[in-house]
Amino acid sequence: MAGGPLDLWNHWSIQILVLLSLALQVVLFFFAGIRRRGVNPVLRILLWLAYLLADSTAIYALGHLSLGTISKERKQGELVAFWAPFLLLHLGGPDCITAYALQDNQLWLRHLQILVVQVLGAGYVLYKRIADNGFYVMLASVLMFTIGVVKYVERTWALRCGNMGTIRSSLKRGPDAKHHEFHALDQGFREGAANEEEFYVRRAHSVFHICKGAIVDSWIEKDSENHGGEMLRDIINEGYKGMWTLMEVELSLLYDILYTKAAVIHTWRGYCIRLVSPLATVAAFLLFHFSVKDGHRRTDIAITYTLLAGAFLLEMASLLMALGSSWTYSFLCTTHWSWFRYAVLCTGRWNQLRQLVKKITRRQVAGHARRWSGEMGQYNMLHFCSRQDTSFSPVLGRLAKMVGLKEWWNSKHYSGTIQISDELRLWLHWYIERLPRKNKVNTQGVLRKNWGVEALEAHRCYDNFKGYLGIELQEGIVIWHIGTDVFLAKSSRAKADYGAAQEKLVKTIRTLSNYMMFLLVERPEMLPGLAQTRLYQQTCENLVDMWCKAESSSHSHPNRNIRTMLKELFLWRDDPNTSRLLQRDELAVILYGEKPEYSTDVPRLCYANWVAKELLKQEKEKGSKAMLDLLLDVWMDFLVYTANRCSRESHAKKLSSGGELTTVLWLMADYFHKSLLYPQFPIGVRTDSPEDG
Repeated sequence: MAGGPLDLWNHWSIQILVLLSLALQVVLFFFAGIRRRGVNPVLRILLWLAYLLADSTAIYALGHLSLGTISKERKQGELVAFWAPFLLLHLGGPDCITAYALQDNQLWLRHLQILVVQVLGAGYVLYKRIADNGFYVMLASVLMFTIGVVKYVERTWALRCGNMGTIRSSLKRGPDAKHHEFHALDQGFREGAANEEEFYVRRAHSVFHICKGAIVDSWIEKDSENHGGEMLRDIINEGYKGMWTLMEVELSLLYDILYTKAAVIHTWRGYCIRLVSPLATVAAFLLFHFSVKDGHRRTDIAITYTLLAGAFLLEMASLLMALGSSWTYSFLCTTHWSWFRYAVLCTGRWNQLRQLVKKITRRQVAGHARRWSGEMGQYNMLHFCSRQDTSFSPVLGRLAKMVGLKEWWNSKHYSGTIQISDELRLWLHWYIERLPRKNKVNTQGVLRKNWGVEALEAHRCYDNFKGYLGIELQEGIVIWHIGTDVFLAKSSRAKADYGAAQEKLVKTIRTLSNYMMFLLVERPEMLPGLAQTRLYQQTCENLVDMWCKAESSSHSHPNRNIRTMLKELFLWRDDPNTSRLLQRDELAVILYGEKPEYSTDVPRLCYANWVAKELLKQEKEKGSKAMLDLLLDVWMDFLVYTANRCSRESHAKKLSSGGELTTVLWLMADYFHKSLLYPQFPIGVRTDSPEDG
């Protein structure tokens, strides 16, 4: 019908597509970085849609132009053809995102093929239609076409540089960013200045080659001057907080290499492109402004000005962010032009520029934006299995069940998150630091023993538990997760015999146990070994049957008022750390009382019960504190083993969605192992546990 959506599309389709393409570039520029620290799933989905739409919209618009399905008036079609180079520029994308997932880097050859096709299409559009627009517009088209091709090639090259094989090759030929200069800011940190984040960012750049070598499993040779060992000693000797900060910043730099254009920006070519691009855009703007515009629609002229202005602003922002990046500091430190390094870096001019960029962009370039969020996922089997499926179950859960997403809903709804405590950071740092020192890893930095073995041997009770660790890691997690909950429900703690210090230990143990179960349910790709999904599901069914049988025999039904029922109907998340804690402990007591025997129908509950029984037996002999220390060490051993044996590709993939605790621990363990390469720089070590200090 006249004036309807179809008629609007037929007359203005290319205008809509071009403006949509520009809008998507703006969205990606401002919001692509949110996934560095993890973000709400809804925002991640929106960002994913924007990433996919940005390419598909520009490609479709170029196809639209090359096929000639534009305005029938020749003069109008000639101006619209000037938009083709801008679509190439959009396909180049913003600097803050090249790959959404690691697989995009692996498919860089496919992107290269698309690049060739799209460049040929844009060139064809200009060849057929742009000459009649006059010399000024033709020259502006050539400028923008050149910039568009260069930026698109740069993006494809960045995808190649983010490939694991390319990173491995670069380590063999590229210079390491060893910062030998002693800057005023570093001196300020050592004297207690507040800007310690900047210090760790700069130090992270100086040893980043170790992180790159770790992610691609490449051996890093010692530098002849031993600056690497000296810097490692300085960082490690500062204590657990300094080490955690360094690891988090290192992983943020790795994110830059894998998912942004950092690898191609911070080179002489990259900086030259960013300097020339806004200048070329201004030149194109002036050429178009002084060109003859007779016969062109005012709407098309306005859109052209919008495209030129948008390109200039995005390119200027890209230039400022590149010059103000900490990567520029690394580049300046490694440049062979000593006079240039002195003129820009040693005089403090770059620091002034960096502060200016931070003010303009309102962004903490070297602040907590480069730090891991510190969130640990939480999931508890007994909490999940003691739920009550009633008529007031969450509406979203029932909808998910109707469309076949029951398992997805259960994993999301019954999980939660918790901030890692400083105390747990200290415990994990201490546990990892002593592994290479006590020869618990081989020459490649891999743990010599399976999960839990080291902790049980250290407490001289391996023979008591060796049959209950499981054949696969996931089996061991299920057994010890349930056994831990049963022990805590039946131990002296249930009789209020625990003090404040022991309660803190209990909280830490539950946090680790729930986190390992969260990985099993939500992040199975982060666990080494064979998946045990069927075992987990069967164990859940056994626990649910046990709970339902106990509930039906007790005939107890909690009273619910209208407010409680409405809350349950629209409950989004049932956090295991805050919800139904009494029911969780009650199910643990029921399980202990049932004493299930081994059978194919109940495969692992008997093992979990035996673990709890043995822990309770030794608690009577050695005391509750000894058993809590044992459980803490066992779960730390489970966690460190998981981090150490998880595939490097899984660690790299997880960086695109905020990172994972296991990735931080994996890199920390690798750094401690690498520190043994420098025996001439002794590292201060602790022989006591954190609680002894």
